[in-house]
Amino acid sequence: MRYVKSGLLLLGVLFVASTLINAVQLLDEKETQETVEQEVVEEYGVHALEIPEELSFAGEEVPLDNPDIRERLDRELLVNTYWQSNALLLIKRSKKFFPIIEPILKENGIPDDFKYLAVAESGLQNVISPARATGYWQILKATAKQYGLEVNNNVDERYHLKKSTEAACKYLNDAKKKFGSWSLAAAAYNTGRGNLIKQQDRQKVSNYYDLLLGEETGRYVFRILAIKEIISNPEKYGFQLDEEDYYTAIPTFEVEIDQPVADFADFAKEYEINYKILKIHNPWLREAFLNNASHKKYQIEIPEKGYYQLGR
Repeated sequence: MRYVKSGLLLLGVLFVASTLINAVQLLDEKETQETVEQEVVEEYGVHALEIPEELSFAGEEVPLDNPDIRERLDRELLVNTYWQSNALLLIKRSKKFFPIIEPILKENGIPDDFKYLAVAESGLQNVISPARATGYWQILKATAKQYGLEVNNNVDERYHLKKSTEAACKYLNDAKKKFGSWSLAAAAYNTGRGNLIKQQDRQKVSNYYDLLLGEETGRYVFRILAIKEIISNPEKYGFQLDEEDYYTAIPTFEVEIDQPVADFADFAKEYEINYKILKIHNPWLREAFLNNASHKKYQIEIPEKGYYQLGR
């Protein structure tokens, strides 16, 4: 009987000890969880953003002492910063496309800041808007033809990054001559020159920041400014990237053709790539063939060997 009592006493002690240990562990886990949650809040958090003391677009100072201007810029900074997935993709794509866009802007006398207009227009993707504006620079068909781009069933050079950038430069230079400032040239790119002239005449002002414009155009330059600020200073806005996180362009060489191409799948095989890869690098080729009855010269980009692993 004495041994039974001793055994029961020992079991009781062990139970109490186990309960105390579990209680301590739960307390530690709770405190740890609370600490982790607090660290997450402090690290991430949703914070108001500091408006830069000075900001310019294409060398033109933004009047940040104007409360309306500050609020409009703040809106675009918040929207583009806290849509994190989209902003991160824009930052990643910038190093793939900016090295191609920047020298073309420079050669045509367009300020470097206009590379951010392409980001605002398309997210640096070959997309089509509801109004049928197309490509990286979102150019309408009539405007494309006006500025020398070929647009037909076989070929649509609005999808050609270099050629569409050249066409955008021509438009922007014409708009700058017409309106006298780069901010108005950017606004005209979005709303059209005719509509911008109409609003200037109606409101009797000639400065973009003084104009009351529609929702899209009224936000347009501010969106470009916000994108410029975020891509230029990603860490400031909470984006952490290593160099290898950025997308980069695949090196290519050009093959000139002046004949019809019956089948681009067969053409691709001649260069040890496939149809998909050919179209990735030449999205302006809109069909699986090229008529080219006029024997016009085209330059087709072919990726250098070793960058793609093809399936068997």
